[in-house]
Amino acid sequence: MDYGLIALDMDGTLLDGAGQIPEGFWDVLVELQRRGVAVAPASGRQLATLRAMFDGEHDPGTYIAENGTCVFHDGEVVSTTELDPAAVHAIIDAAADFDLVICTPTVAYVLPGLSTATGREIDKYYVSKEEVTDLHAVVDHGVIKVAVFTDEDAETVAYPVVRAAAPDANVVVSGAHWIDVMDPTAGKGRALLALADALGVPQARTLAFGDYLNDYELLEAAGTAWAMDNAHPDIRAIADHIAPPNTEAGVVTVLRELLDS
Repeated sequence: MDYGLIALDMDGTLLDGAGQIPEGFWDVLVELQRRGVAVAPASGRQLATLRAMFDGEHDPGTYIAENGTCVFHDGEVVSTTELDPAAVHAIIDAAADFDLVICTPTVAYVLPGLSTATGREIDKYYVSKEEVTDLHAVVDHGVIKVAVFTDEDAETVAYPVVRAAAPDANVVVSGAHWIDVMDPTAGKGRALLALADALGVPQARTLAFGDYLNDYELLEAAGTAWAMDNAHPDIRAIADHIAPPNTEAGVVTVLRELLDS
């Protein structure tokens, strides 16, 4: 294997159909680390959530969180990219019919009174969160992302509303029911390249796996791009290779093959 940095999207990519890390991944991670390969979970999830998922001996030490707006390496946050406060205020006003998560590097803010189903969905991605009665009041806390949740199809229902409210922001569909909004200079792809540069890893020696539209820049930036068999058609179209689906531990299968090659 001739890679120095591997970025792994989580939902629909590394995680199985139950949203869990496949058991076979841990041995693969240990071997990659033994060979000096940096492994970075790269997700729309917040940093606290990712670190909880890889707690203890399984901590890779490197994370691309909040769709690239928060990068963690070697025990500290090495970069954050804040969203224009005016854009945050505009989204809060325009997307009032949806459920919003206002994200800072350490805490996510939500309104009280969320439905049980919505609460469970948000809990999956944001383990560090606080309820506030006015989202506008936390805009000055250093917002790095706004996440928009809808029970309907996010790409057709929420995306046009959010895109119109923040035309200059980086607005991505991060799941069937999620829209994420970041600064236009932020994204998983740019975070991958910055991290590779900091680690002294040439772009050609970077590898990324992804499945959904918020992984588009990540796969474009990587030296080698793998889309999951279950990936969005636009992601499959730009990938160098197609991995087995996440429900069949496709990432683990590919990494084992690469380690053996």
